[in-house]
Formats: sequence, C-alpha cells, structure tokens
Amino acid sequence: MVEQKAVDTYLPVLLLLIVGILFASLSFVASGLLAPRKKPTAAKLAPYECGIVPDREPPTRFPVRFYLVAMIFIIFDIEIVFMYPFAVVFRQLHTFGLVEVLTFSVTIFVALLFLVSNGALSWGPAKILTKGMPSRTSDSTIVRISAATSTEQAA
Repeated sequence: MVEQKAVDTYLPVLLLLIVGILFASLSFVASGLLAPRKKPTAAKLAPYECGIVPDREPPTRFPVRFYLVAMIFIIFDIEIVFMYPFAVVFRQLHTFGLVEVLTFSVTIFVALLFLVSNGALSWGPAKILTKGMPSRTSDSTIVRISAATSTEQAA
C-alpha cells in the first residue's frame, strides 16, 4: 500500500484553483481582444421593441410588487419540490415525517403572510386614505345645515 503525504491530498484542489484562475483571466483577455473598438451609437443604445420606436423612456426600476410576486412563486415552487417526495414516502416516515412536514408548511405559511402583509397581492394604484367627515353629532349637523342655508341665502 502506497502512503500519501498530506500535501498530495490537496493537489487536486490546487490544480482546480489554477484552472479556475486561468479560465477567468483568459476570458477577460479574450473579451478585450474580441470586443468592438468603437463606442456604440445612440441607435444601438436605444431600447428596441418590435421595430417600434418607444415614445417614452422605460421606468428606471421595477415596482417592489414585481419582486414580491416572484418570491411567492419561488416559495411555492420550493414547497412543491419538497412535498412530492414526502407524499411518496409518507407511510414510512410516521410521526417524525408528519412533524417535519408540518414545521415546513408553517414556515411557508408565515412567509406567505409576510408577503401578503407587504402588499404582494394588492394590484392597482396605491390607495391613499383621506380623512372623512367627523362622526355625526347634533353640533356637526347644525354647522352643516347652517353652512348650506348661508350659501342659499347668498345666491
């Protein structure tokens, strides 16, 4: 049996590190050599939408709701990926498996509640609440009626 030195076990890691550094540096060199030398024109930098010149500039950033919907998709996608194998071996896992899947489901549900509380499912323009009329009392009714009669008398 041949004995290996401690350094010999790290040789593949060192070789992989060298190959990675070579690949990255050669990619930068090739990009510099193959890239076009002139600056792009304004027509090249303009957004292109099916041959139609846009009449307005694109928004600078996506609304947060876009990312929240993406998070909902990812959360439920991951849930399905983990639930399917659980359903296949459900009878073999017994109580341990049930506790684990319930813990996982509660975590997913908490994530969904977080997203809904941040407005992930609220579409449309933002709703701005305005202060309404004060609660009705006899004093407020008298003020309102006296204001209406004074405008009628002025007309």
